[in-house]
Amino acid sequence: MRALLLRLYGATTWLLQPLLRRKLRRRAIAEPGYGVAVEERFGHYDEAMHGTGWCWIHAVSLGETRAAGILIDALRRELPGLRVLLTHGTATGREEGARLLGPDDLQVWQPWDTPAVVQRFIEKFRPRIGILMETEVWPILSAACAERGIPLVLANARLNEKSLAGAKRLAWLSRPAYASLAAVWAQTEADAHRLVSAGARVDGVFGNLKFDATPDGVQLGRAARLREQLPKPVVVFASSRDGEERRFLEVLRHLRHSPPVGWSPAAGKKVRLPVQDVQWMIVPRHPQRFDEVAALIETCGFVAARRSAGSPSGEGEAVWLGDSLGEMALYYGLADIALLGGSFEPLGGQNLIEAAACGCPVIMGPSTFNFAEAAELALEGGAALRVDDMEQAITQALMLVADPVRQNAMVQAALGFSSAHRGAGARTAAAVVGVLARTGGDADEATAPTFSDSVPSAEPAAS
Repeated sequence: MRALLLRLYGATTWLLQPLLRRKLRRRAIAEPGYGVAVEERFGHYDEAMHGTGWCWIHAVSLGETRAAGILIDALRRELPGLRVLLTHGTATGREEGARLLGPDDLQVWQPWDTPAVVQRFIEKFRPRIGILMETEVWPILSAACAERGIPLVLANARLNEKSLAGAKRLAWLSRPAYASLAAVWAQTEADAHRLVSAGARVDGVFGNLKFDATPDGVQLGRAARLREQLPKPVVVFASSRDGEERRFLEVLRHLRHSPPVGWSPAAGKKVRLPVQDVQWMIVPRHPQRFDEVAALIETCGFVAARRSAGSPSGEGEAVWLGDSLGEMALYYGLADIALLGGSFEPLGGQNLIEAAACGCPVIMGPSTFNFAEAAELALEGGAALRVDDMEQAITQALMLVADPVRQNAMVQAALGFSSAHRGAGARTAAAVVGVLARTGGDADEATAPTFSDSVPSAEPAAS
């Protein structure tokens, strides 16, 4: 019965291929990266790509790719001669992944989950191990790897309650996929319990790889120099999502005309906290929305000062727009406070760990189920505050920038919170070596310079 259901699922994904192609064409208009090497998604590859025994790592999007970068660095220390095959599902993930490639690595799109496409992918690259980052478990891909004896593991694994409910609704499809995994290493105990409920066997709770990330020192240095020139404190709305920016700007517009009054513990009295005394900045989560958010800023009565137009200045009352990729350390380094995108709509929140690593305190809304444990730990450690809505968030930000003593205490708490939870990279890399030793030879073979016999082309697929 399971085989029949899997064939039915495969027939469905096969029939959906024309819709996927149409979606990619449309996405490529706003994000040209979606128009690159489209045939790779359907199992057709450049002849120059060849070899076997790859360490295949799948990181669907930007956040997963950054986590994969931490794991790749740790694996290179454990496995000299490591050759990585990196796959992605989004253009931002692929763009970020290109920065991780060594001279002997390859990068291609994730194979669409149909039997023929997956078969072509496996026969082309014959990976020695597959490492799925965080959440990406595909039924046909999992079944094909199990059938071929390729160990497929889920690293930095997380599963929220909403996703668990979805998995249970499709248990006939999801449970065999989870059960076929050779190993699962969860971020938290809560994630581990949910993954077990979904059908996985969890082999360890290693923490979140993203705690091991080191912020870009060049960007932080540049931010420190810019801060010295700015006449105002900076508050950034980081990784904002559709619907949140409008509410953010509406609250700013309202408070600009009716400056709030708050209580300053440091001053021991009520203080006037005008919105105009703060430099506000928005950094949208998705780059395809940069132009949309710029127009929204103007529609709401502000001037949009875009990062792409040059370095920000402290003049005027413009709202800055962080319309660049790979500069979050610069934005967090500039900011005195960060509002957490995705937490003011029922979206589960974005990653707050990078902000903490940059010493930037966080104010988050009610929805943080994507990073539930990290959010609670940040609250307990004094690195973050939780509010009920956007107006409370902006008011709290105004209170904090008016109280340097409290704000600095949160900066120190953020740095301490970040450093206290490191080590997932080394633990995960050691576990990968263990899987290789069990399934592909002894430990000496696993760490030999000839990790694979692949000879990739001089130009990786990302070029």
